[in-house]
Amino acid sequence: MSDLQEPKSKKPADTAFKQQRLPAWQPILTARNGMPIFFAVAAAFIPIGVGLLYFTNLVQEFTLDYTYCKSLNNPSQSCADIIENNRNMSCNCSISFNLNDDFMSDVYMYYGLTNYYQNHRRYVKSRDDFQLLGKLSSIPSSDCAPYDYIDNKPIAPCGAIANSLFNDTLTLNFNDKPVPLLRTGIAWPSDKKIKYQNPQGDLKEAFKDFAKPIDWHKNIWELDQTNPSNNGFENEDLIVWMRTAALPDFRKLYRRIDHSSKGFENGLPKGNYTLLIKYSYPVAGFGGTKSLILSNTSFTGGRNLFLGYAYIVVGCVCFLLGLLFLIIYIRNKPSTIAEVSVVTPSTSYQ
Repeated sequence: MSDLQEPKSKKPADTAFKQQRLPAWQPILTARNGMPIFFAVAAAFIPIGVGLLYFTNLVQEFTLDYTYCKSLNNPSQSCADIIENNRNMSCNCSISFNLNDDFMSDVYMYYGLTNYYQNHRRYVKSRDDFQLLGKLSSIPSSDCAPYDYIDNKPIAPCGAIANSLFNDTLTLNFNDKPVPLLRTGIAWPSDKKIKYQNPQGDLKEAFKDFAKPIDWHKNIWELDQTNPSNNGFENEDLIVWMRTAALPDFRKLYRRIDHSSKGFENGLPKGNYTLLIKYSYPVAGFGGTKSLILSNTSFTGGRNLFLGYAYIVVGCVCFLLGLLFLIIYIRNKPSTIAEVSVVTPSTSYQ
């Protein structure tokens, strides 16, 4: 009978690395070596914050709230009241305003919403990403419920996000002439190229077995009647809306000013403007507001005061902490590093 084979030992090899005999270094955090770190952070962050605020203040911005604009057909009533009673209706209204300064460089047109919680957990997950990739199925994702079927017919695009698509139509006139607006180039290129794709073939034929979302007034293949390539899941208004906002008050890019048109080559000239609104999107019921925002950008992006102030506040806090450590170091300056590293039973905790 052969001898039984001894089991293989699980003991680590006798090396300096595996037996943890390598030399080590442990930094000793003291007021002396912590103080320069805080001063260095302050010296970096405060100038960055000041620079961000400077460039942010170069950004020109105009905001116009049109939540309660008066109906052109019935000036005694606001469009908000009219469509609140019948959500299938639309209301036309207009607001005149004046730009006191030329808006230079590239100008963008946004719509802003307030008190709108796009970050709600159920809302954020209410979508079918495979469907948005053009992979249509008669069984939408269960995350889309209750916006997944109408009369046993699957909805495309399904889910609460798509169903609540912003559908006001905003038109801008300058001295009674329309401002040229571009409907494309408003979505993230990565979204348009990767996350959203149309099914193969004719869109109307591809979606014939699917219903449009409950609150939509148009079919998905006719969202942009001026540009057939901007329809279906690749419609840029839909793509922009589907990227949910993190905060309850937000803005989303709506249009770009066409600066190749005569009179608008250098930006948006100052003067008298009129905002024409086909009012369809209800917000008054949940205490929200809607607004038009015109803005240009700097190399740091749009107008954002928070980032500059955040850098300055962090820099000032670090500077104060550096001063605190400097005072501590001066008051309790040790004669040698050994006094810092050696701790005995009689060492004070002060």
